[in-house]
Amino acid sequence: MMHLFRRHLSAKLFLSYLMVVIVGVAVLASAAELVLPSAFGHHLSEMSSMMSGMMGNTSGQLEMDLYSSFRAGVTEALGLAALSATLVAVAASVLISRQVVAPVRRMMLASQRIAEGHYEERVSVSGDLEQGDQDELGQLALSFNRMAARLEQVEDMRRQLIGDVSHELRTPLTGIKGSMEGLMDGVLPANEETYQQIYQEADRLQRLVDDLQELSRVEAKAYELVLKPASVAHMIETAVTRLNRQYQEKGVLIEQELPENIPPVQVDEDRIVQVLINLLGNALQYTFSGGKVTIAASQKDLEIQISIRDTGIGIAPEHLPHLFTRFYRADKSRSRAGGGSGIGLTIAKHLVEAHSGRIWATSPGLRKGSTFTFTLPIAP
Repeated sequence: MMHLFRRHLSAKLFLSYLMVVIVGVAVLASAAELVLPSAFGHHLSEMSSMMSGMMGNTSGQLEMDLYSSFRAGVTEALGLAALSATLVAVAASVLISRQVVAPVRRMMLASQRIAEGHYEERVSVSGDLEQGDQDELGQLALSFNRMAARLEQVEDMRRQLIGDVSHELRTPLTGIKGSMEGLMDGVLPANEETYQQIYQEADRLQRLVDDLQELSRVEAKAYELVLKPASVAHMIETAVTRLNRQYQEKGVLIEQELPENIPPVQVDEDRIVQVLINLLGNALQYTFSGGKVTIAASQKDLEIQISIRDTGIGIAPEHLPHLFTRFYRADKSRSRAGGGSGIGLTIAKHLVEAHSGRIWATSPGLRKGSTFTFTLPIAP
């Protein structure tokens, strides 16, 4: 029974009202018991004085006067008792209501603080912190604290994003500005190599802006998927063809391991090709010259698993859960010098999940390569 009252606000409110009623009745009865004798004695003494001057009256009239005095005594006693019971009940109601309203008031004040930008604000929760061991107000407080923690996390991510974007934009802009100053001061020669360097930095800047715009669209789901059956082999071949020249220039071999008669998938073909290009480009970026990247596909129940396996620098276990976070860099070797924007994997994750798929990364360790795998639903 006590467990029921501890976990349910309605039971607590019922118990509080019942306590107020009990307290009121108890005070009423006690007051009546204390006041009634004195009130009755007072009226009886008045009646005795009246009787001495009314010896000639009939006994019937005497009984009526006695009854009237008794009623007056009872009325006086009950009036005083009711007033006392009312005062005590009001005081008890105020105390109990404050106990019920106090958590709501704390949440109101905390919400005002959060609205002012103090995202670290939390509401104190008494007792066990488990959700199932709290009443409705306790559960609301726990949910409020989780919301505040999420808002604080989002605010931290926003600050980090601003810092990351500023750094990413500053790097190519610094290169362009430095080259232009070198040209104006005559330090750098006005030849094809210098102009090519400026163009590469400008191209890198353009890719970053395009990636940021694409990330904004996919995170806001501001796009429409055109789902239809698509050939896995055709999408892989399209992505490989687009990146084949870059693989050849770096000296990295790219291979395909595709089974025959692999069923089609229900996807937006352009978006999945974009995912493949992002993953293949990421594998190329972190694979040394002379290495190899293998793209494979297989059927698992009602899904197709596509994996991109490389022989590159590998990933330490502690970094695997964070790879799909925007601008995340596992270590110094996965630096910005490679030319990536740091958000290609984030875009790939959002696009795969938009197709009701999953994406993850595995790696035996540093300098042992890595594998990125994602799933797609088979076309009906």
